Amino acid sequence: MGELIGYARCSTVLQDLTAQREILLELGVPDDRIYLDKGLTGTNRARPGLDQALAAVRAGDTLVVPKLDRLARSVPDARDIGDTLIARGVRLSLGGSLYDPADPMSKMFFNMLAVFAEFEADLLKMRTREGMAVARSKGKLKGKKPKLTARQQAELVRMRASGEYSIADLMEMFSIGRATVYRVLERADQDQVGGAV
Repeated sequence: MGELIGYARCSTVLQDLTAQREILLELGVPDDRIYLDKGLTGTNRARPGLDQALAAVRAGDTLVVPKLDRLARSVPDARDIGDTLIARGVRLSLGGSLYDPADPMSKMFFNMLAVFAEFEADLLKMRTREGMAVARSKGKLKGKKPKLTARQQAELVRMRASGEYSIADLMEMFSIGRATVYRVLERADQDQVGGAV
């Protein structure tokens, strides 16, 4: 029998992976064979921890995941990962239940779990959009705070207009990036044109 390789994921950096790690340890996965992704959603396929876990499994090994929604949040992604594991001769354990692709009931159960994981992800997106719309309507969601105050922006524009300061000088003096300098200057140009009309 092959090795047990574990994978756990949480969507935000504020979430904790301790509970998932403990589940994997209880299922017999050695601590040094657990791969983690923190702050990455299941819909994001570029997950370094998952890539490492998939690279670590060999034919005869078992990839152990606490729940299917930790592995994938869409039906196509779940099927793709499942098919890849099958083709490589790797078993998949979801919370201790072994997924056997040769068994029709097991295959149906896996597909149903994938559908529910995708449905849950879609509901979360919908609730987030609704919450943002409510916050925006109450004036509580105002967007990103500007890097410079109105006074700092006016000073940046004045300094650039004097011809004594380069973009690089302004970037350094105000501790901002090139794009921010250009945005401030462009906005000032637009305001000037708008005021002249």
